[in-house]
Amino acid sequence: MDFSPVSISLKTTLAATSLALVFGLAAARWSLKASPAWVRVLNAVIILPIALPPTVIGLGLLLLLGRHGWIGSPLWQVGLSVVFTWPATVITATVVAFPFVYMTARGAFLQIDAELYDAARVMGASETSMFYHITLPLAWPGILSGMLLGFGRALGEFGATLMLAGNIPGKTQTLPLAIYFAMEAGDQTAAILYACLSALICLGVVAVQTVGAATLVIKPVCAFSNY
Repeated sequence: MDFSPVSISLKTTLAATSLALVFGLAAARWSLKASPAWVRVLNAVIILPIALPPTVIGLGLLLLLGRHGWIGSPLWQVGLSVVFTWPATVITATVVAFPFVYMTARGAFLQIDAELYDAARVMGASETSMFYHITLPLAWPGILSGMLLGFGRALGEFGATLMLAGNIPGKTQTLPLAIYFAMEAGDQTAAILYACLSALICLGVVAVQTVGAATLVIKPVCAFSNY
């Protein structure tokens, strides 16, 4: 029994969730200061990976990062290739996880009382200081929910990963790919085992969200009181 899909999936999903968190928070913070027109455009673009079929996302990434793509062609000329590599699995997982982090982070930011920022400005706080001492602590429960949703979506990514990264055992074969191709090969036992492992990982994520929610609600109050 090959357990490499488990390690590949976990490494891919953790890396993708981390990247989605960084870019999602940056985009959400920028959207708070952008004009409504730009926010509508940004939201439409970001939501696309949720609405589009995974194969369409994979095709778009392949056209962008492939040998003749806008980004892939310059990389190919310097001896670098993304297609059919482990980074390709991270890219596809990040693309599908990013909308969940962005939307929940933006929603959490918008729920914060503006009077808190006014009070902090009167006390001489900078925008950066307010972001780290007020925005992030108060919005963290919502951000965590987005991270866990993104984690689950990244863990289950199949179509885009297959198109951009392929199904290379020990290299790009994630759990969803392993399940599908095990069934294709007639190995139902392996497919069921991989599916059970995926379910256990997801249950662990749900447990983190359920058990940690109460603790995370307390932290923002403490962080703000110490500001």
